[in-house]
Amino acid sequence: MSELRIRQPAAEKHQPWLLGMLKEPYIQLLASQVLTGGVAFTANILMVRSLTPTHRGEVALLLQVVYLATQVLLLGTERSFVASYHNVAPAPAVRAYARLLVVPAMLFLGGAALYALVAPQRLSPGPVIIGMLAWYALIEAAGLATRSIAIAAGRVGDFLLCRVIEALLLLAMLVGLYATGAAHPETWFLAYLIAGAAPTLVYLVIWLRLPPSPDATPIVPGQNRLVRKEGLALFPAALSNMAMLRVDRLVIPALASTAALGLYASVATMTELLAWPIRAYADSRLGRWRAAYHDGTLQANKIVMGAAVYVLVVVPPVAGGLYLLIEPLFGHHYAPATTIVLPLVVAAGLYAVSRVSLGLLIAKGHGGLVSAAEIAGFVVSFTAYVLLIPKIGILGAAYGSLLGYGACLIFALVATQVVKE
Repeated sequence: MSELRIRQPAAEKHQPWLLGMLKEPYIQLLASQVLTGGVAFTANILMVRSLTPTHRGEVALLLQVVYLATQVLLLGTERSFVASYHNVAPAPAVRAYARLLVVPAMLFLGGAALYALVAPQRLSPGPVIIGMLAWYALIEAAGLATRSIAIAAGRVGDFLLCRVIEALLLLAMLVGLYATGAAHPETWFLAYLIAGAAPTLVYLVIWLRLPPSPDATPIVPGQNRLVRKEGLALFPAALSNMAMLRVDRLVIPALASTAALGLYASVATMTELLAWPIRAYADSRLGRWRAAYHDGTLQANKIVMGAAVYVLVVVPPVAGGLYLLIEPLFGHHYAPATTIVLPLVVAAGLYAVSRVSLGLLIAKGHGGLVSAAEIAGFVVSFTAYVLLIPKIGILGAAYGSLLGYGACLIFALVATQVVKE
């Protein structure tokens, strides 16, 4: 009994610390990304077990088009909104972001409708697919907007629950498609659209109905103009980053085949997960880093070194495990994908460290340098894709990603050192 009485206070002492950690926005953002990554991993297995490499590549191509279109809709406001709005009420934050999105959304839908009407048949997937792409792009843009709103309004727990609902819906539908032997790529794509739309719309309505908190920071007139201005400075960075991440999925079908894309996507989908924890950390700390920079207490080198240590610890076991698991998980048709595991895992590690370096530049107010770094990475990667994919196939795409992410990181590290604290 005496031993029990000694240990009980220690447990009680640690419990508040643990609960506090679980409420940290960074932990909740990370949890949402881990959940999304787990579902993406499962979805990848279900699709490669149900679809041929060609059809798996078609699904990947549709998703990449949506992700690129989403960045055009956001116009760089995803991070500028978080940096400019702090401790605001959810309802005003939703309305503020809606005003940022309404004009790009209308222009985007009009452009999609016009393309469906006038595009030559050989260049058009058909009005149904174009409509699905357009609406899913709007849904993805709204989903990313809710992430920024949740951080700014202190409702990251709501965002996490929204992602849990989305993940469960998507997983249920994908399992159903797998069980019924669905073999059409557009059917699998439709599952992503439905799963993303339902919880996002529900939570936007909930946030709009919440009463304002008396402690919330009021939104001042003209604040959205500042968000838009900084967002436009970051827009080249957002677009180049997305292109650097996704253009390989667009180039591979053109220079190789959709079957090659299916092989490549089966590995790249999993290796990207390595960078998600670091990216969540950087996004959740933007406000704190900016405040520390203004106070003269920002320790950029220590932050970057911490990210580098994470990469050095995580990369080797992930590379080995993924290499051994590809054929048992995906089947013998995907055995050629083992050749791209190592370069893609290393590339993901470099990309993770670059997210921290670029986040520090945003905190210091140097959006132009962030855009320059992302553009440099994209130019290097795209050049490598064009030169290497025709010669060595998906291995060329993997090396292109490695070179592009490395160039972006080098630029970001040099810029971080040059910019004075």
